[in-house]
Amino acid sequence: MEKIGSKSFYEKLGKVEKALFEEYGYPEPPNRPEPVKSLIRTILSQNTNDRNRDIAAERLFEKFPTTEEILEADLKDVEEAVRPAGLGKTKAGRIQNFLRLVKEEKGEITLDHVVEMDKEEAKSYLQKFDGIGPKTAAVTLLFVFGKPVMPVDTHVHRLSKRIGLIPEKTSRKKAHDILEEVVDDEKMYRFHINLIKHGRSVCKARKPLCEKCVLKGLCDYYKKRKEGLSRSF
Repeated sequence: MEKIGSKSFYEKLGKVEKALFEEYGYPEPPNRPEPVKSLIRTILSQNTNDRNRDIAAERLFEKFPTTEEILEADLKDVEEAVRPAGLGKTKAGRIQNFLRLVKEEKGEITLDHVVEMDKEEAKSYLQKFDGIGPKTAAVTLLFVFGKPVMPVDTHVHRLSKRIGLIPEKTSRKKAHDILEEVVDDEKMYRFHINLIKHGRSVCKARKPLCEKCVLKGLCDYYKKRKEGLSRSF
């Protein structure tokens, strides 16, 4: 892969961004949801799919309409409500712990103060809560607060390595740092969404559809695969 930060690297990154934009367009900016409930939904999304997350969130907020009610509820009742998302006891505990600590700190359950923080301060702040790691914090900051951060899920991580934007052995945590450094702030949301779309529809984990990929001329994985096939004949 090109050296990160080099002229050739940025040229390649620009071509990747352009190709994805031409393929998938400019995603609509998200409607800014209520921050606290949004973070709860993100906690519920860990190690499960969107459908199970949504079912668990709907059950939780239907049973406990306010975050104060979630905090004051019996842990077992919260656990039962979020069971469809899996790891019910763990997630219920993390949610209540998060709500409790915020209330102790601010006197009310709110994340409005995060708006005033720069992105590094905001990341550190959110990650001090149990169960909120780099991805959970980044998702909240990008989608709720509109801050220029790069959530690295399984698709973003896989594609970034295959294309050659990060070294193959880069961890997700390190990938956050690299991608946020090289992707322009105003392109962060678009790039994140389009990488996910491409990962779901074309650059799949087990059977990537390389021959129909708009990035095959830029992709390190495709080049290696093509060279391997050539040597086998």
